[in-house]
Amino acid sequence: MSSKVHENRRPLANFRPSIWKDTFDSASSPNLEPEYDRLFEELKEEVKEMLSAASSADDPIKEVTLINSLCRLGVSYHFETQIEQRLHHIFESRPDLAAENDYDLYTVALIFRIFRQHGFKMSCGVFNKFKESDGKFKESLIGDVRGMLSLYEATQLRVHEEDVLEEALTFTMSHLKKISLASDTRPQLVKYIMEGLEQPFHTGVPRLEAIKYLSFYEHEECRNDTLLKFSKLDFNRVQLLHKQELGYLTRWWKDLNFASIYFYMRDRLVEIYLWSITQHYEPSYSRARLIFTKITMILVAVDDTYDAYGLLDELRCFTNAVQQWDINAICQLPDYLKPLYRSLLNLFEELNNEMTEEGRSFSISFTKEAVKELVRAYFVEAQWFHDGFVPSFDERMSNALISGHCVLGPAATFIGIREIAGINAFEWLKSRPKVIISSFTILRLIADFVSHEDEQKRGHVASVVESYMKEYGTSRMETAERFKIMITNLWKDINEECMRPTIVPLQLITTIINTARIAEVYYKEVDGITNPEYVKDFVRKLFIDPIPL
Repeated sequence: MSSKVHENRRPLANFRPSIWKDTFDSASSPNLEPEYDRLFEELKEEVKEMLSAASSADDPIKEVTLINSLCRLGVSYHFETQIEQRLHHIFESRPDLAAENDYDLYTVALIFRIFRQHGFKMSCGVFNKFKESDGKFKESLIGDVRGMLSLYEATQLRVHEEDVLEEALTFTMSHLKKISLASDTRPQLVKYIMEGLEQPFHTGVPRLEAIKYLSFYEHEECRNDTLLKFSKLDFNRVQLLHKQELGYLTRWWKDLNFASIYFYMRDRLVEIYLWSITQHYEPSYSRARLIFTKITMILVAVDDTYDAYGLLDELRCFTNAVQQWDINAICQLPDYLKPLYRSLLNLFEELNNEMTEEGRSFSISFTKEAVKELVRAYFVEAQWFHDGFVPSFDERMSNALISGHCVLGPAATFIGIREIAGINAFEWLKSRPKVIISSFTILRLIADFVSHEDEQKRGHVASVVESYMKEYGTSRMETAERFKIMITNLWKDINEECMRPTIVPLQLITTIINTARIAEVYYKEVDGITNPEYVKDFVRKLFIDPIPL
């Protein structure tokens, strides 16, 4: 990096324009045929009866198996209360369910995963019975592909010092790779194994995992056709709602005219809305998605002003104006930044009026302070870039978490979740619990690693990658390996934080965890926000192409 950036040099990034143009302009209210709607309600009632029947039969394995299918197919949200009650009952009444019965590997691993997935800390000791006297897993398990896959997925919910799960992970990965290469393995199973090894269910984005599982489930001999059809209908119904939301947001964004005023910014409304879907796709979170997308899009303009256009003196003025949060401070700003400042304050004023009527003005006050902190972090990075300064890894990561929306992102989502995100939830955010730090650290490590080279070419503050390499004298490859180890341990922290009892509802914690999962969508190979073509297929799958019935 140069020792100092020239005072009058604007670090233009020349971001690509939106690739969606008018695609979603005409999207409006869902329009379903009455027969379609009636069929959906009939199937939903049938699935509900399946759950009740399994409960009445006092068959916990049948219940857990059905709950797993509902979760994997993305429709468990319809039956949250029923699922919660049954899992709680089974866990309390049969704490040794997996250990005391002679279940096969598939069943034990399934029970373990489902309970941990819902916050019940089942002991990993249940897997010791699948070991030989020498402590190694039984060779006879290798031929049980279904069981090996189930065990592999179960290992993703391990926490620290669970050696049996570490051994199980190594054991299953090694043999599943061999099975996928065997000439007698059916193609559909090969595809499922390879996709699972690349992206385990637990660390994947729920909505995308549902699409992936649907394509596998419909070819399974043991599938439930009622559940399959219900899941497809539900996906298409929810897709119509998402299109409606995206149409509304598109019109809102065009009215702001930011894409023209701030020609240097990333015009990524569709991609940011996709981000909100990966956090929570369910219909009940519609309001949260709209608020999150509006706040984030305005802050993308702010971010790109700091990164890709503004001069240091201009940015200092904008930083000070945001700290004042007063429309009278607009006179301090250069003309091109006045619409941005005004729009930011106007949006929060609208949200505050709305939340005050509901007795939730605290959500806006908290989020406003998070915006102020975010902008201060942006300015720190602009100053570092201006001075050619490369901070230590810890110092860089500390600021990067803030500039990466560590507090602001969840707060913006929580505003719209009025039922469960009360003042205690915002106080919890303020304390920056381990699950937040861990999730956003994963996001930052993955995002910076794939984007830092391109950023440095155009001129950008040192990323956490440069800071780490300079401090520890590592190569890019060595840094990648160390980041992988960090990410593995951070997932263990996350898994531990999800175990009951939790300070806030698990649904809110899930919002945070989904941020770590988002990294696998947006940053697996390149930066998907900067390079929208990379996430184009996800947009098509989620918002454009319905699932054939």
